Parts: sequence; C-alpha cells; structure tokens
Amino acid sequence: MDSRFFRQACFIGGEWLADSADAVIEVTNPATGENLGTVPDLGREETRKAIAAASEAFPAWRAKPAAERAKYCHDIHDALMDHQDELGELLTREMGKPLNEAKGEIAYGAAFFKWFAEEAIRIYGDVIPSPWPNKRIVVTKEPVGVVASITPWNFPTAMIARKAAAALAAGCPIVCKPASQTPYSALAYGVIAEDVGLPKGVLNVITGSPAPIADEFCENPDVKKITFTGSTAIGKQLAANAMKQMKRVSMELGGNAPLIIFDDADIDRAVEGAIACKFRNAGQTCVCANRILIQSGIYDRFAEKFAAAINDLKIGNGLEDGVDQGPLIDDKAVKKVEEHIDDATGKGANIVTGGSRHQLGGTYFEPTLLRDVTSEMLIANDETFGPVAPLFKFETEEEAIKLANDTEYGLASYFYTKDLGRAWRVMEALEYGMVAINEGILSTPVAPFGGVKESGVGREGSKYGLEDYLNIKYGLFGGLE
Repeated sequence: MDSRFFRQACFIGGEWLADSADAVIEVTNPATGENLGTVPDLGREETRKAIAAASEAFPAWRAKPAAERAKYCHDIHDALMDHQDELGELLTREMGKPLNEAKGEIAYGAAFFKWFAEEAIRIYGDVIPSPWPNKRIVVTKEPVGVVASITPWNFPTAMIARKAAAALAAGCPIVCKPASQTPYSALAYGVIAEDVGLPKGVLNVITGSPAPIADEFCENPDVKKITFTGSTAIGKQLAANAMKQMKRVSMELGGNAPLIIFDDADIDRAVEGAIACKFRNAGQTCVCANRILIQSGIYDRFAEKFAAAINDLKIGNGLEDGVDQGPLIDDKAVKKVEEHIDDATGKGANIVTGGSRHQLGGTYFEPTLLRDVTSEMLIANDETFGPVAPLFKFETEEEAIKLANDTEYGLASYFYTKDLGRAWRVMEALEYGMVAINEGILSTPVAPFGGVKESGVGREGSKYGLEDYLNIKYGLFGGLE
C-alpha cells in the first residue's frame, strides 16, 4: 500500500525493527483475499526488549508535568484526525469494515486521546482530616508503571486508543500487542509517535504469536499492569498468570448482550437501534445484541419491520460507496455463524431472511434474521460474533429480565420502552456493566466501558478508566507539634 503509515516492522524504543528471526506473519484483506504484506513474528526475546525500553522511559515520563503529557495526547488526537481518511482506508483494507465505519473508528479512537489529555491534569489526591492533632494525612496517586496491552482485530485503532491514551495520560509507558489479523493500524501509532515527538520507549508496538508474548508480559517483573480485550477463556488465563506476581489487570471480555423491546416501545426507533446495534461491523463486536427479546404483543410487527430494514443493507467491499456490511474476518468466523444457524433451525427456529454465505463468496455472509428462537439453542448462550439476529418472545417484564440475566456474561444490554418507571426498574434489574435505554449504540470516551460477572474487571474511558492506571499512596506526616 502506498502510505507512510503502512509499516511492516515493529516499533520498539523509538526504532523500527524488522525482526531478529526469519519468521513473519502474512496479513490478508478479508474483502478480496489479497496479501497486504507481512509483519515480524516476534517472541519473548524481542518482547523483553520492548518492555526494557518502556521501563527505561518510565522515570522521565512519569516525572513530566501532567500538562506536558496532556499536550502529547492532544497531539496524537490531532494526528489521528489529520490523517483520518488515510488511516481509515488502512483499517478497512486489513479488517474489512465499511470505510465510513473505519473513519468513525479513527475519530472514536482519537477522542480517547483528547478526553484523557484533559483528565491527565485532573488526577487529584486528598487531604484527609487527621484523628491526631499533631499528624496530617495525604493521599496521592501515582502511575502504576509499565503497561502491557493485548487487543483484538475488530477495532484495531480504537482498542489501542482506549488503553494507550489512559496509560500515557497517567504517566505509564505502554507495550502494545495487536491481533495478527490487523497489525497495520496498530503499527501506524509508531508513525504518529514519531510525528508528535513522543519520547522513545513511551509507546511500543510488537507483533507475533500471542502465547510467547503474553507469557513474557505475565512473567516479566517490569510489567506492572496488563490490559486485555478478548475472549473470557483467554482473559482468565492471562489474569491467573498475572496474579502470580500480583500485577494489576483490566479485562474486557466476552458478552451475550440482550436487546429487550417492550410492547410500549417506539417500534421504528427500536428497529433503527437494533440495526445499528446488531449489524455494525458485521456483528463482530463484543457489545452487539446477541439476543433480541420481543414482547409478544409486537413480536410479529417488529419482525416484519426488522426484516425489511435488514434487506436494505448493502453488502460488499468496505471501500465501495454505500456499503453497510463488509466480510467477516476469516472463514473460522463464518463457520461459527453457520453452526449457530444450523443448531437453531434444527431445534425449531425459522429463517426470515438471509441464512447463507453471500453470493460475493469469500467470507461474506448474508445479514440474517431468525425468529422463534428459544433458550435451549446454542445462539442463546454462545456469542455469535456475526450478522445473525435471533428473535425471542416474552410475555412479562419479569420474564424479560430473567431471560436477559440468564447468562454468565454481563457486558452490555439494551432495552426500549416509553414507560419511565419501567426504564428505571429494568435498568436497575439488569446484571450488566452497561445499559442503554432507547439507544442502540452506547460507547463514548466520557463513560465507563466494562462489564460484570464473566465479562471482565476494570473500566475503560471516563475518569474511572484512568483510575485503573494509578496507584493510591497514603502519606502520614507526624511530628508537627
């Protein structure tokens, strides 16, 4: 690709390093199957170098005034926005999402750097009233130290932004390990770090097989915090390994989001929200509606209008005008979608629209609507991560809440109602870290993103997200007679 942001080398200690081994990872465009290039397949030795570079940069970075760190974050925001079109195209080529969505992701990621730039100068401590007349108590907040991040392929720019912006603002250097399917959007941060003059070692990006890099992150004593977005199974392994050294962890893990639509909802608004919530990024988001629960009185009307809206979606290469849904990331993702559909239809669900691989071939899949779905089906309990919308029917508010909470996950949830009392009751009853009422999209840098139960620990974004990168220190001053 003809772009200075397209780098096939890793960024360690302010230098571009191809690798010290012969192995590389090939990266393909899921929309066309073309080979985009390669990236180094690094291991533990190179990971140690990146951690050492971050550790060496830490004392000077933490000592910088908050306003100076904030200025760097503002500059990264501006660089992302100045090159939004170019970075958006790079993202679309390696991930497949429509270009407009990709550009939106660049802006969304940039917004985290702007938000945390402004929060950096508001890291306040406390003076606690002392129980002793000759002593004083103060509380200060300090950066935890070197941060290691592991991010997935579905939002390759934004997922790093949510972690790196908070880390840099708090005074922590970071080593970023992106998904092997989408490394180029991550490596572009190295170019931006050079452009804004970020001190060497403050931001590092390495590529390679996940296991050896993750093992080094967990076992290297210089890493003080690990932040991960991905599956619950992998998150548990990372957290368990990190706890051997009592490292700080933030885990944004799997979801099984319910979207509840009550009889009194604005159906047109609910359809619009369901389309955005379910089919954004071809359903490949951790906060997508995985179960759509419809009250019986509007079940048929909603299904009809929802099917019509689904049929209006344009499928194709994300670089083409007007495309609403691109390909799935790989054939493994397609097979999981097919498995969920086959299981559901085999147990009595009916396909309203879609249900098959798209005529475009490759990993394109038709946006699909299933009705008559029940809790016994695989799709009710396993995160689909694809463009399949299953409709469940319920009778009462109590039943909807019970169905929604009947999962080990607790990341995002959504519901539609015009009843103010119901809005408060259901919001408080849902066992989720995030609840959207009459809206299908809820992510923003100013609000805390994260879940409960097996959807993880910690929060990203907002003032609460910054706390995950800070240690609290209690200081007692005596002898003040």
